[in-house]
Amino acid sequence: MTIASITTRDDTTYGGGTPPGQRTAAPPPRIWNAKDPPFRGLQPSISDGYQQSSGETAIVIDNGANLTRAGWSFDKTPRLSIPPIVARYRDRKLNRTCSYVGYDAYADATTRGQLKSAFEPGSSIVGNWDVMEGILDYVFVTLGVDGADGGVGRPIVMTEPIANLGYSRKTMNEILFDCYSAPAVAYGIDSLFSYKYNNGQNGLVVSSSHTSTHLIPVLESKPMMPNAARLNWGGHQSAEYLLKLLRLKYPNFAGKITETQAEDMVREHCYVSQNYEVELSSYLDWTGLEDRDHVIQYPFTEHVVVEKSEEELARIAERKRESGRRLQEQAAKMRLEKLVRKEQELEYYKELQQKLTTETKKEQKRLLDIEDFKDDTQLDKTIKELDKSIRKARTKDVGGVENEEEEEEQTFPLLDVPDEELDEASLKQKRHQRLMKSNVEARARAKIEKERQKARIAEEERLDEERRTNDLDGWIAERRAARSALLQKMKDRERLKADLGNRKSLASQMRMKTLANLASDAPGKKRRRGGDDDTFGANDDDWGVYRTVATGEASDDDEEEDTSATLKSLEAQLLKHDPHFTEHSTLSAQTDWSQSLLHAFLRGPRPFDPDSARDSHQLHLNVERIRVPEVLFQPTSIAGLDQAGLVEIAADVLTQRMPGPRARSDILKDVFLTGGNTLFQGFEERLARDLRAVLPVEAELVVRRAADARLDAWKGAAAWAREGQAEGGFAKAKVTREEWAEKGGEYLKVCRFPRHNMDLADEKMLMRVLYVGRNTILATHPSIE
Repeated sequence: MTIASITTRDDTTYGGGTPPGQRTAAPPPRIWNAKDPPFRGLQPSISDGYQQSSGETAIVIDNGANLTRAGWSFDKTPRLSIPPIVARYRDRKLNRTCSYVGYDAYADATTRGQLKSAFEPGSSIVGNWDVMEGILDYVFVTLGVDGADGGVGRPIVMTEPIANLGYSRKTMNEILFDCYSAPAVAYGIDSLFSYKYNNGQNGLVVSSSHTSTHLIPVLESKPMMPNAARLNWGGHQSAEYLLKLLRLKYPNFAGKITETQAEDMVREHCYVSQNYEVELSSYLDWTGLEDRDHVIQYPFTEHVVVEKSEEELARIAERKRESGRRLQEQAAKMRLEKLVRKEQELEYYKELQQKLTTETKKEQKRLLDIEDFKDDTQLDKTIKELDKSIRKARTKDVGGVENEEEEEEQTFPLLDVPDEELDEASLKQKRHQRLMKSNVEARARAKIEKERQKARIAEEERLDEERRTNDLDGWIAERRAARSALLQKMKDRERLKADLGNRKSLASQMRMKTLANLASDAPGKKRRRGGDDDTFGANDDDWGVYRTVATGEASDDDEEEDTSATLKSLEAQLLKHDPHFTEHSTLSAQTDWSQSLLHAFLRGPRPFDPDSARDSHQLHLNVERIRVPEVLFQPTSIAGLDQAGLVEIAADVLTQRMPGPRARSDILKDVFLTGGNTLFQGFEERLARDLRAVLPVEAELVVRRAADARLDAWKGAAAWAREGQAEGGFAKAKVTREEWAEKGGEYLKVCRFPRHNMDLADEKMLMRVLYVGRNTILATHPSIE
């Protein structure tokens, strides 16, 4: 396989005219390789944490739909990060079922064909519990957990999405308490863990993750769950949307674009535009397109031509020269033999001609018939032709230049002799001389006309040169006007051809009318059977109607053929004398597909070779780089998603759902971004700019991003697990195995946040929020202590 050079990026965030005829040579394109399936291979052991832990040390699991991260509460970063997928298949050779979890599921084509995710497609809700159990097995085994009686022996802190289903949590509790004998379990929302880890107290949490985007207002460290909202768009939907755009853009692409590759393209190449409409209108301009167009190279196999060494090339050239010399020698020998035969024939015919002068007419006729000559004139013509051919062959062999002899003046003596004085043979010869004389006179007239035509052309060129010298601007204007008239004529002809294909068009109706009128000289009269005779075709002009039917009225085939030549002549004159008329102004350049907007969209600013395997295995990302992230801000107009955009939802939460102006002012001072889908370049600046446009002028707005938008959810959960007996800490929020067995699978505790006193009603309520369109649906948990 042949792969282009690898180009890497070290950015923390995602992403990063003049027509070709007027540009300098472009530098080589920057190429990104399509990434292979993310198989990690054998990883180093991370099982030493279990020996360092105690009975109060929690196992922290960030159960995300894109990646599952796990580690110990005393760790600074998660020890394990894998995709929540499992591949199982039956190995016939070993007669056993093999399971591959996480990145190991990308080991080969067999495992990749059996991938199953633990989550519902496009959702953060667990739907395949067999896969979820396999992932938990892998997590605990990899962390080195070795509890008594096969249990984990350590409490578990697990993140969950906002508005998680009660059935989903109930099933998770059954697995953790029954299968793994976990002593205690606590749940928390990932985005709130991230906000708490970044020291947030009052603010709006904007969490854009793999499957959705949530907005949660937090006031005095308490999330206002009834006022939360959701946009059903995240990294997974962005990758699917990019995949659809690429498949529509390259329907016959030679490679295979996978979902994981689409996710990598979104992360590495897309960015948020600060002014989408303005940037989109000029994105495919030739100026700067080399930088905006990103080329993704897929693996390909190039046809390799074996190059020969200099010695082999020299030997082949020598053999060719030797063969050429032999052929030249053979040709010279054959020409010499042919020349000798012609000289012998010439000598023989001269002797025959000399002999005819001394013989009678009867003997002359007999001798000429023997040699297949009609008369002595034909014999004389043959002698002249042989003599001319011999002299030409001798001149060519010697290598000189053949001198054209002046054409001998032909005479026609029999034309002046009356027919009464000639016999039958002489009359026949006289008719032949009359025909020859007509040919000679026709050639002479044609020669004179040709000379006159040359003189007229020379005079026109002289006058044109004189006018161009005296009035260059007027001359250029005339040439431009003539060119415009020709272009308009060509457009009209093409339009007429298109109209003839539509039977309802005026041109097609006129054609049918012409066909209907062909049968009658009087179109208005109805023909009677057996009436006037049909004389169509008796006159040569009648056949001209077929030209009208085929090409339309006022059209000429010869003129149509000469239009292109005339246009090229005018453009050549303008290129030579008009400084404002360039190669790009010509019709051929304007109709060149390689310089069109469609070529820039599909193949970028550089030429495309359809026979090259390298070019055929390339994807060009240009407008998709800003179109895919823009869906977060314009979901309806771009992706057809029946929901409001991120800024509109945020404005609704801030202006309509806040308890008062003071609370809104406090929240506006900390708009907090978390989640991997907020890492697009320009996301923070675009959100701040668009929010500023819908907020009061005096409002203070601060937008910040999490220190680590991907890992801060896990880090926040680990830090919360380390708080222990502190107010609102893990020890007071966890549900023990005994409590679960006594009060049921739906039992859970609501954590008391510090610096805020909740009343009993808030303490007994757990809000479930689901944003669908512009409606917020709320529900309470049935059994909360």
